[in-house]
Amino acid sequence: MLETQETDVLVVGGSAAGLATARALQQAGLRFEILEATDAVAMPWRHHYDRLHLHTPRSSSGLPGMPMPRDYPRYPSRDQVVAYLEAYAERFGLRPRFGRRVTRLDRADGRWVADVAGGERWTARHVVVATGAARRPVRPSWPGMSEYEGDLLHSSEYRNGDPWAGRDVLVVGFGNSACELAIDLVERGARPHLSVRAPVNVIPRDMLGVVPVLQLGIAMRHVPTGLADALAAPLVRLTVGDITATGLRKLPYGPNTQIRRDRHIPLLDIGTMAHIRAGRIEVHGDIERFTHAGVVLDDGTWLEVAAVVLATGYEPGLADFLPEWRAVCDESGRPRVSGGATALPGLYFCGQFVSPAGMLREIGLESQRIAAAITGT
Repeated sequence: MLETQETDVLVVGGSAAGLATARALQQAGLRFEILEATDAVAMPWRHHYDRLHLHTPRSSSGLPGMPMPRDYPRYPSRDQVVAYLEAYAERFGLRPRFGRRVTRLDRADGRWVADVAGGERWTARHVVVATGAARRPVRPSWPGMSEYEGDLLHSSEYRNGDPWAGRDVLVVGFGNSACELAIDLVERGARPHLSVRAPVNVIPRDMLGVVPVLQLGIAMRHVPTGLADALAAPLVRLTVGDITATGLRKLPYGPNTQIRRDRHIPLLDIGTMAHIRAGRIEVHGDIERFTHAGVVLDDGTWLEVAAVVLATGYEPGLADFLPEWRAVCDESGRPRVSGGATALPGLYFCGQFVSPAGMLREIGLESQRIAAAITGT
């Protein structure tokens, strides 16, 4: 029989969302426990590619109660974010229970019951799932994939482009990770190609090189999406130009609509478009099939590449441990509510939605709302 331990609130996950939630619960005077599957805080950040920097400015990326250090650059690096989250946990005495992977989360007799790998069990009136929207890599498949003899990896496994210097590499996708990996490949001497499967939006990370665009996103949050897109369009045309001239297809709606409707951040351009226009990054359509040495594209072009990097995103993977996920998620498995009460009493999610104002800022706001909902304030 499992020994059962209890607390007021269980927080599942010990990265930014879990730490921010724990701090909010701490301020509200609630007992809580953080269950973290790995052996350190901020583990998702530790596994990102070397070149990664925040696309949100330092000034608006701190969690509640502790700004990021002033000596950080405007856009902190991956390692600086890890150091910041470690310091955040230390400053507020947040002590996750490491090596606790939740395998099942159920309700019983008005409480939540969390089974942990290795034979531990916790119960609580409330549970906050802070495992993030990027818990599980999405790996599409194409015909012939098993025949491909080059390197095939997801962007979660990419560190830097050194192994492919002087060789052609295909990056599948046109999100911020895909385009930053393409820049990294250029800088490390490889010849990158991008497989862009759908229409896109592109906005500059900094308007006119000065104002971070996500600060404008904060100002536009309460403006209707159509109006926000109309106001932004002249600046986007001025700074980004006509993306269709490069072979890209443009979405029929603007970036604000894309964020709110599709829950997808448009490309925040930090140099990708300049490389494309200069011919250092080649743009292609979708993959039709793989061959032993490369791919055949949807226009019939055959492309020989030493590696294919799938920058095809992530999914929350909540069905892995939450049997009642359909009550709180859409058909794709993504929560309908993040930062507030869900359809299951006592269950909350933090950090599941993309935000035009930046994920860390949104996580901080959500954590405060969750604590207020739990305490009834």
